[in-house]
Amino acid sequence: MASDAWAPDITGAAGPKYKAVTAAISAAVARGELRHGDRLPPQRDLAARLGIDLTTVTKAYDLARQRGLIVARGRAGSFISDDARTGEVATAAQSDIAMNSPPIAAESQLVEAMTAALTTLARGDGLARLHYQRPGGSAADRETGAALLARTGLESDVEQIIVGAGAQNGLHAIASTILKPCDRVACGLYVYPGFRAIARRIGVTLVPLAAMTANALEAVHADAPLRALYVVPTNDNPTAATIATGERKAIAAWARDAGVQIIEDDAYGLLPDAPLPAIASFAPEISWHVASMAKIVSPALRVAFVRAPGVAQAMQLASFQHESAVMAPPLNAAMISLWLADGRFDALVGAVRKEAAWRQRLAHTVLGETRHAAHPQGYHLWLPLAEDSHPDTLAAALALDGLSAVPSDRFAAAPGAPKAMRISLGGTIDRRTLSRALHRLAAHLWSPEGAASDIV
Repeated sequence: MASDAWAPDITGAAGPKYKAVTAAISAAVARGELRHGDRLPPQRDLAARLGIDLTTVTKAYDLARQRGLIVARGRAGSFISDDARTGEVATAAQSDIAMNSPPIAAESQLVEAMTAALTTLARGDGLARLHYQRPGGSAADRETGAALLARTGLESDVEQIIVGAGAQNGLHAIASTILKPCDRVACGLYVYPGFRAIARRIGVTLVPLAAMTANALEAVHADAPLRALYVVPTNDNPTAATIATGERKAIAAWARDAGVQIIEDDAYGLLPDAPLPAIASFAPEISWHVASMAKIVSPALRVAFVRAPGVAQAMQLASFQHESAVMAPPLNAAMISLWLADGRFDALVGAVRKEAAWRQRLAHTVLGETRHAAHPQGYHLWLPLAEDSHPDTLAAALALDGLSAVPSDRFAAAPGAPKAMRISLGGTIDRRTLSRALHRLAAHLWSPEGAASDIV
């Protein structure tokens, strides 16, 4: 089909039709249906095909130009722009899907905490903390990591901890240490895209589990031996699932007996007001544990604390971490250590937790309690969709209202996973805009024209 014969299906779209047309253009770009340089249908022709007013299409094209999706070339017509996939209106499906950020808390004291830390570091020998550190981080920052991991029951020797430049850096170091091409790694049906990218680079085979249980692990291990399990145990990204303590113990016991390594990406483990014990706490000798500060305080803190099963393995981790990132930002690491000592750390996490809980209550009120999965103190939703739905178009429409929505195929460990969508409630979106966007989502899902069929 020639691009100038393109016509979207906006049947049942809730809200202004011009926004639905713009969203359809964005979704078509995301799917590769429309590409740079393609000519869109003349406005009058598209209006006739869709059975809508010419002024509606004109508004849609104007909005698409404002958002960087298309360019107008006079009598030649409107064309998909060079930067349509990177412009302001890039949908959540087109942007960096790993960015599920904490909300900006209404009561945040982050700026004040940073200012106080800088003042402290400016005194005495504090500036020495900002120089190059030994591979794996300074002793003081490793001690901070050990203290934080102890909150989830994971006791550690300080020398087992390395300070990484964010969770992705830590996962890269772990994978480089223990995985090789053709290894089989169990994971959920949907998996954090950052780890999926690492697995693809190494040549690892991801083995999706029907359920994150010891029984499911045993079944796939019987088919062919597993090398490792990758798991986000609390508030899984993207499904928001949390593994109960009993099942954590069972998974750890099975992995120990089977000789399978555990890679525990506990990005959200310290966010709940009552953290569950880490899976690694039940099998520390075979577990690699990652705790990210960016996910529980602010993305400005590119710091993760990574615990290896032993000191020798931590030295290997430190080597790979140094190879890819040299070190975690020393200012970030020093701030976290100072905040843990003076009590500001808990205040900062508490403010994020409180804001996240408020946003979850808002989503519960607007969308109802049975339509989506969520952690009550997390900042994303997991929304199952009907198999005949159009997640890309829905994601693009929500992006126009400022809501980050990512279709499930961006997370699927293997083809054929059921359709769903991750809705992020955090990031820079404010409460009023979030409320408006959630009401727009509800209107779409329950549109009398049939869009309600998008939801399971």
